[in-house]
Amino acid sequence: MKGRRRLDLRSGRVDMSHGAGGRAMAHLIADIFHAEFANEYLAQGNDQAAFDVPGGRMVMTTDGFVVSPLFFPGGDIGSLAVHGTINDVAMSGARPLYLTASYILEEGFPLADLVRIAASMGRASREAGVPVVAGDTKVVERGKADGVFITTAGIGIVPPGISLSGNQARPGDAVLLSGPIGDHGVAIMSCRENLSFDTAILSDSAALHGLVAAMVARAGAGLRLMRDPTRGGVAATLNEIAQQSNVGILLSEPAIPVRPQVAAACELLGLDPLNVANEGRLIAIATPAAAPALLQAMRSHPLGTDAVQIGEVVQDPENFVQMTTGFGGGRIVDWLAGEQLPRIC
Repeated sequence: MKGRRRLDLRSGRVDMSHGAGGRAMAHLIADIFHAEFANEYLAQGNDQAAFDVPGGRMVMTTDGFVVSPLFFPGGDIGSLAVHGTINDVAMSGARPLYLTASYILEEGFPLADLVRIAASMGRASREAGVPVVAGDTKVVERGKADGVFITTAGIGIVPPGISLSGNQARPGDAVLLSGPIGDHGVAIMSCRENLSFDTAILSDSAALHGLVAAMVARAGAGLRLMRDPTRGGVAATLNEIAQQSNVGILLSEPAIPVRPQVAAACELLGLDPLNVANEGRLIAIATPAAAPALLQAMRSHPLGTDAVQIGEVVQDPENFVQMTTGFGGGRIVDWLAGEQLPRIC
């Protein structure tokens, strides 16, 4: 990233902002993991690694889940682990094939809760048609973890002719969003803060590979890239894309869907919906010619009925993400500066 100070790798320490999905996390990844693990796949900056194998092109991803609380409105750590891993594979345009799961359990964790989590994870994988085919379990002393952590891996196969990557956005491209934002983050926060609302706020956690398959089948080469805006929300995801593709992005605030109860909760809690995590939404960048057909395909799927165009890619040497507000003004949509909501996934 241009004109920034590198991390102090000699005497600096990890803090919570390094896992928040914002600028500090991007710096941590660039200065430590990309530097130490440097290879052509990491250099692409995507959430999955795409590589050629005999018989086809495959993708693989890995993820960890430490969400708190373990059970929340609309899901739990088990279903979230399945959905999150499938979605990372699917954002490459791939058809997810198999999952693995590793559990870190704390001594004293109730078996009933473990059964509930495992049952939810199994149900989610069966509904998605992506089985958990291998796993591992470890137990640590009481006080050395927080109930249960889950680490997953996923593998999938990419259809011929599809090659999506975060460096492919071009000026003039359309920025599409599959539905309202902020549901997952606000659902988690409502549990932690014991908040109640007139209308229930449920996590949007869902496996998006069916929606992705419909989009790929309809748009073909007109689809540039897809991302799921999890930690750091829409703001972090679009800033990542702008940096990778060396472009700017211009958003329209009135076009960005936010449920009224989510908007009210964010206002009450001092949160910006653009920074709040989602677990069942995707952002797509497409050519102007392909965007109308792609939106139609998205709206024809149950997980994309509220899909909209929220902006466009523009030429900008500074790689800013900007937004025109409902009052006709403008503002920069920046990376999350610190920790807005820890342990969101």
